Amino acid sequence: MERVTVLEKFIGKIRELIPESRIFLDASLSEYTSFKTGGPAECLVRVKDADEIKNLVSLAKNEDIPFYILGNGTNMLISDDGFKGLVISLKEMDPNINIFALKDGDTYSVSASAGCTLARLSSEAASNSLQGLEFAAGIPGSVGGAVVMNAGAYGGEIKDVLEFADVLDTNGDILRLSNEELKFAYRSSIIQEKQYIVLAASFILKKGDEKAIKAEIKELNERRREKQPLEYASAGSTFKRPEGLFAGKLIEDAGLKGLSVGDAAVSEKHCGFVINKGKATSADIYELISEVIEKVYEKSGVVLEPEIKLLGFEE
Repeated sequence: MERVTVLEKFIGKIRELIPESRIFLDASLSEYTSFKTGGPAECLVRVKDADEIKNLVSLAKNEDIPFYILGNGTNMLISDDGFKGLVISLKEMDPNINIFALKDGDTYSVSASAGCTLARLSSEAASNSLQGLEFAAGIPGSVGGAVVMNAGAYGGEIKDVLEFADVLDTNGDILRLSNEELKFAYRSSIIQEKQYIVLAASFILKKGDEKAIKAEIKELNERRREKQPLEYASAGSTFKRPEGLFAGKLIEDAGLKGLSVGDAAVSEKHCGFVINKGKATSADIYELISEVIEKVYEKSGVVLEPEIKLLGFEE
C-alpha cells in the first residue's frame, strides 16, 4: 500500500480520538521550536492530557507510523526536511499542577503534567511559598523535557528536587519511577536509554518565605538577561559543559565569537549560545555547530557535545 494511503488512513483514525481543531497537516515545526526553524510535520496533534498521548502512541505503533513527542521545543534543532510521521505536541497540555502538604507540614509534594512549563510551575510554587525550583524559573522548557535532560541552571538540577516521574514505556504501560530509578546524570537520565515518554512528574519542595523566593527568581532572571542573548531565537546553551571546563570559554579561546553561517551565529554576548539572527535555516545552524566542534577540537583537543536534541539529522 502506498505511503500516502497509509497516512490518510492513519489520520482518519486520529480523528476518531482527537478533535479536528487540534490536528494539523503539513504543520511548520518552526512555529514549535525556539530556534524558529524546522520543516513541516506530516501530521501534528496538540494533546490535552496523558490519556491522549498514550492513545496516539499506541495507534502510531500499531500502524507502524514514526512519531515524536515535542514539548516546548526549546532544546531542539529540527531538520529543514521536517518529520515524516506524527508529531505529538505538548504545548496545549493541561498543566495539572497539584500541591499536597506532607506529614511534617513543612514539606510539600508538587506535581505537574509533562507539558507544564518550568516557568509556570516555578511561579506557582513561589506563590505558595515553596522553595527549591528557583533555579528553573528561567529555563524555557517543559517539565517533561526537563526530567528527560535533568535540566539545570545556577547550581540547581531537576534531580535535586524530583520525587518521581510517571512514564510511558515501550510496551504502552505507565510506570512510576523514583528519583533513584531515573539514574540522573549531567543532562541525562535513564529515559533516553529506555525510550520512555514522560507523562507527569512530582517534586518535593520546602516551605519558605514567598518574598525571598520571588526575589531570588527575579535576581536569577536579571542575570540571565545580562549574560545571555535572550533577544535572539536560540535553544539555550548549545553545548554540554566539558568536565572541569566551560564550553563558552573554549569557543571564545578558539576565536569563534561571532562566527556565522548564513544567519546562524555564535553569540558575541555568550559564546556558548548559537543564535538565529533572523533568517537562519536548520542547515545553517547545524553547519555552524559542526564547525564550532571541529575548530574547538583543533585548538584545545576537547570534543564538544551538543546539549540540544537533533531531529532529522544523520549522526
